[in-house]
Parts: sequence; structure tokens; C-alpha cells
Amino acid sequence: MRIAIDARIINSGTGRYIERLLHYLEEIDHTNEYLILVRQADLGYYKPSQPNFKIIEAEYGNYSFGEQFGLARLLYKLKPDLVHFCMPQQPLLYIRPAVTSVLDLNLLRITANDDMNPVELRIKKAIFGAMLWIVSHRTKHVISISNYTKEDVMRFSGIKADKITVAYPAADKAKGAPQPLPEFEGKPFIMYVGRAEPYKNNRGLILAHQQLLQRDPDLRLVIVGRKDVLREADIKWVSDHNYKNVAFLGFVTDEQLAWLYGNARAYVFPSFMEGFGLPGLEAMLYGAPVAASHASCIPEILGDAAVYFDAHNQDEMVRVVGGLIHDDKQRAELIERGKLQAQKYSWRRMAEQILDVYNHNAPKKP
Repeated sequence: MRIAIDARIINSGTGRYIERLLHYLEEIDHTNEYLILVRQADLGYYKPSQPNFKIIEAEYGNYSFGEQFGLARLLYKLKPDLVHFCMPQQPLLYIRPAVTSVLDLNLLRITANDDMNPVELRIKKAIFGAMLWIVSHRTKHVISISNYTKEDVMRFSGIKADKITVAYPAADKAKGAPQPLPEFEGKPFIMYVGRAEPYKNNRGLILAHQQLLQRDPDLRLVIVGRKDVLREADIKWVSDHNYKNVAFLGFVTDEQLAWLYGNARAYVFPSFMEGFGLPGLEAMLYGAPVAASHASCIPEILGDAAVYFDAHNQDEMVRVVGGLIHDDKQRAELIERGKLQAQKYSWRRMAEQILDVYNHNAPKKP
């Protein structure tokens, strides 16, 4: 069987999902032929290690005319038996067998985004909604990353449960030893890892941290994540308000991140919505006690290995996080529960489930 995988977002915030899928497909499937579609800038980002995996350049942007016409033309030329679109955006002119991953429906719920004007946001939401509805009905099968997302897709599109497979992602440990960051050694800090979109509630966390300073004036908040336009806006907002003890680290290595997780008083996950919530699980894997919002899929993924708060209630966030960082018994219990919770998930098992979806949805050979 010849399978094309649309990996044009492999170097984006959700690219880890695709990279890990490809890594484990290479381990478990030496029979099928795989054509991995990536954009020109990412040609060196993923390098196949097996002869049945081949890179194909596909320089077509998301939601573009090139995607609708050029990508469709390329796929018809490649003649795959099945295409895996790793996001709902895909050429509507391509009508041959395909399966589609839907990671979340967050864009439909976003009400503000500081790097996009309101008209642009409304247009993008309308396009995404229309695309998702069409794709959900037309694709042979949908792959989701949580039961929450599965039920979300069912409510939105009206498709049946047996058309959706939940294949959970997982967290990975860095191969190297944890690498300390000297500026934080021996100092108390809480941390957050992720993007800076408003629905991630970074500013709510920062405001809660400023309240925590009233009791713990030396407590730092460490924020890890790419310094894009939204993050730079948050940095300016912190400076303009003269907020204290907030460190924006930008990119850190996996080994540095491992050290931060292992030395944090708590990992705080304040999102208003998520499709899976990988950083919370990653924090548990490295031994950080987790305080999280009880929004969307987060309790499904983190289970009883976290303490929860209402992301819309800043005082509650302060109470829960403040209680956690001062309760050594609770911290120890959550650390142990977190490690067990993280072990329930497996990238390899996810790849096996998705391979099973391929096998069940590809056209039967005569």
C-alpha cells in the first residue's frame, strides 16, 4: 500500500505529533510505502531512516489557493492508495480515499487573538468551520487525540462515533541528562510551557503569580515558549505593569526543560481550552507536581494526578497553586501519581492505532 502523509506542519507547534508518528511508523511498518509531504523549509527537519519512507516537497501554505489546487494536483500525480491529512485543512478537489486527524476545535471558540484583527479572525473561523464540516463527512475516518475532541467533532459535524478513532499522544523524556539553568538553581519557581495565544491564559497565570508574591516574594514564574508576536506582547505587558519575578525564556533545549520540570515547585497549566494538553503530561513525566485548569480535555488526560482550578477564577488559581507549593506531602503524592499517569500513554501505541486505521480504510486490492 502507498500512503501519503501530509506533514506540512511538522515544524509547527503541533509538529511533534507528526514527527513522533513518523518515528514509530518507521519502527513498526517496513512493508507499506510512505510519501511524506513537507514544505521546502522543512526538507531537512525530518530525515527518514527506512527505505520505504520518502520525502516529497509540497510547498503549499495552509488555507491557500496553492493548497486547494497545487496540493490536489500533486496528490493525483503521486497516486497514493490512501492519504493521511494531519490537520483538517486539505484540498477539497482531492476526492480519493483519505483519513484526517482533528487535534482540536479551539479555533471555533476563540474570541480574541492579538496577532489577528477581528475581521480576519471571523473569516478564518468561518473557513475552518466549513472545512471541518465537509472533511468530517467526506473523509473515510477521523483520528482524534482525546475523547473530548472526539465528542466535540461529533457534536459539530453530526458524524457517528464509529467513524472516529481516539489515538492518544504521549510524552517523551530527553535522551541527555538534565542541564541546569544556573540563574534558577536553588531558587523557588513555578513554570509554564507553551504558546501565548489568549486562550492559553498566560496573563491570568501572571496575575495569579503576582498575588502569590505577597506570601512568597522570592517566587519566580518561568515561562518557556517561542518568542513570537504574542509572546513579545506579553513581555511588554509585564514590563508596562512593572510585574516582578517573571522570566520569559523562549526556546530551551530538551535537557534544560527536563531540569526545569524536575526542579519546579509546581507546573501550572491555566488554559481555557486544549485538545490534549501535552505539556501537563510532560511535566508529570519529569516529576513536577501539576496544578491545572479543569477545562475541556485536561482532566481526561491528567486524571487524579493533578489538582484543579477554574481558569476563569484567579483567586481560586492562587489558592490551589499556593497550597500546592507549600504542601510537601501533597507535592510528593502528585509527583508519584503523575509518573504513573504519564506511563499510561505511548507514542508507539498511537502509531499502531493509526496504522490500523490505514489498513482498515485503504481500498481493497482486487
